[in-house]
Amino acid sequence: MLLGIDDTDSKKGMCTTYLAAILVEKLQKYGVKEHPRLIRLNPNIKYKTRGNGAVAIEIDADEGQAAEIMDIAVQKVEEMAELEDPETNPGIVLLDHITPEVEKFSDRVVRDIVTIKEAMDLAKKYGVVHAFKNGRGVIGALAAIGFSLKNDHTYELVAYRHRENWGTTRRIDRTSVLEADQSTYPHTWDTVDVANEVTVFSPHSSCPVLFGIRGDDVDAIKRAFKMIRSEEAERHIIFKTNQSTDAHIIPGNIASAKNGCSYILGGTVVKSPHSIQGGHVFFTIAENGHKIDCAAYEPTKNFRDVIRQLCVGDEILAYGSVKDQTLNLEKIEISSLKDQFVLRNPACPKCQKRMKSSGKNQGYRCRKCGTTSQDGEHIPVLRGLESGLYETPPCARRHISKPLIRMSGRKIHPSR
Repeated sequence: MLLGIDDTDSKKGMCTTYLAAILVEKLQKYGVKEHPRLIRLNPNIKYKTRGNGAVAIEIDADEGQAAEIMDIAVQKVEEMAELEDPETNPGIVLLDHITPEVEKFSDRVVRDIVTIKEAMDLAKKYGVVHAFKNGRGVIGALAAIGFSLKNDHTYELVAYRHRENWGTTRRIDRTSVLEADQSTYPHTWDTVDVANEVTVFSPHSSCPVLFGIRGDDVDAIKRAFKMIRSEEAERHIIFKTNQSTDAHIIPGNIASAKNGCSYILGGTVVKSPHSIQGGHVFFTIAENGHKIDCAAYEPTKNFRDVIRQLCVGDEILAYGSVKDQTLNLEKIEISSLKDQFVLRNPACPKCQKRMKSSGKNQGYRCRKCGTTSQDGEHIPVLRGLESGLYETPPCARRHISKPLIRMSGRKIHPSR
């Protein structure tokens, strides 16, 4: 049996992964498979709380135990979910197998926008559903069950706080975090943002999460966990997840890019980067006569230094999400850099002194020799950029975005 749950938290607190950790313990008598699933859904959905994650638990049970399992899940959601929040609409789905139709639906939930009705109809067709309030959580619950992790997946160990500590400042020894990161990177990542000197693996909200360690090697994750000194964790659990995979990214083109989805868009820079108030940087790319603005917002910090060096004529691939017809950048790949020159007065061929301008569009003249020239001297400018991939730093990275250290076979410029 596959049990999916979503939308039990709110911006004020709780965490669906914590509820999953509690349920894993409650369902042990049925036999729970190792590593429940944590699936990050489309990061552009306006209803999301933080990382827009849904969870699923695989259970060694048969159809005859489905009612018992659903009762336990419903009881826990009623007990723990932020049901008083108007934006919290939990959903629970229980299936005994994954059909191609469910898998296809799950792909869409991660990359596009779907309706509650679609999710409800499909979940009822193949399994058992329990919806709270408007039932929006059924979308994520079904997607968490059906999303395939065969092509790519990572892991995250999430540690949780004792309830009496919720809402208080987290007590985590920063030195031990740095040591754990240095010992296990690149098999763990996004624990520390080295360039911006900040730890990023621990939230600042009042939710139950103490911290989360992400990586592709379970042993490295466990080793990092043992090295970190912090307040006592109530419990911890390791999820198998689509985090750090770019599962939300769709290869596309500028002409068909729509709001609410994430793309790789190829194009030529046609408007140079410029900054606006707040430190946000914008530029424009074009492809086959179609244009789109690209943005590197202030929270992307040093990534903006790369963006500011782009020039008209550079060929790039831009990764990001479209909002208000603007691509919010997560990373870029520079395919080719346009040669840049500065125009300099030419040297006189007789005396080698620099000629003077004769006026606008009138060429140059040597005052000593009388020699004239219509053409200036083009001096190549050394670009501070190289071709290859550049990324936003960990402090600005979405859960689902793939860090460059996971992109083999490409020329990469990791943020650390």
